[in-house]
Amino acid sequence: MSKRKKSYYAVARGRETGIYDEWSGEGAAEEQVKGFRGALYKGFHTRDDAKKWLRQHGGVHQPASKHQPGQAEVEHTIANAGKGGKSSSASRRAGGVRIYTDGGAIVNPGPGGYGVVILDGKRRKELSGGRRRTTNNRMELMACLEGLKAAKKRSVVIYSDSRYVINGIEKGWARRWRANGWMRNKTQSAENADLWAELLEQCDIHDVGWVWVKGHAGNRENERCDQLARLAVRKKRLPPDTAYEAGKTRLSAPRLIE
Repeated sequence: MSKRKKSYYAVARGRETGIYDEWSGEGAAEEQVKGFRGALYKGFHTRDDAKKWLRQHGGVHQPASKHQPGQAEVEHTIANAGKGGKSSSASRRAGGVRIYTDGGAIVNPGPGGYGVVILDGKRRKELSGGRRRTTNNRMELMACLEGLKAAKKRSVVIYSDSRYVINGIEKGWARRWRANGWMRNKTQSAENADLWAELLEQCDIHDVGWVWVKGHAGNRENERCDQLARLAVRKKRLPPDTAYEAGKTRLSAPRLIE
């Protein structure tokens, strides 16, 4: 007697958590766990059993399928940039905008590009751009900045593979630099302060959740952003990263007296 095929796959830890009705294929369960360190998942015969197991293991239930992957808003991985790194339930609720970003430079510094994928319900928008001389970190920041500027809703979740960007927001570094006159410490200025300042302004406008994703690990939207960035940097006559080329990426500001 052959074993009954499992019809539902619950992913409690992976790139995007949820319940999937397909194991293989684009956006299906396998894509969320393959190569993901510490992945936690299991197959079930019924959706109710999958939901029960997911709740027991701390996963977030989303009605995912092969064509509609679940969101990766796991409680402990998301932070609200507008509230100093606290968890944001608004950013996790259904109806929010998901923004995937990536950026980099061919040589560092050198020609660079960024890519953005914005998912708003069934609507999809892709953005890209490049600069003739810039850095990896500036392109990562610019990708997030352009994504937020294009978002039509206040509730947003940004997926980035840049530890520099995620830590700068989640750990409160950027806000501390701003409060200290854009100084990292008593002697060192904060790099890329011009872009950090704009990004913090957008974070104050939006309710932003941040999720780190591992780059080049099979997440199709992250891979698409990487492709968009690579295509952008190949374009002829890239515009200048004006602030970077002029050496005006460091800012000064009145220190916050508490």
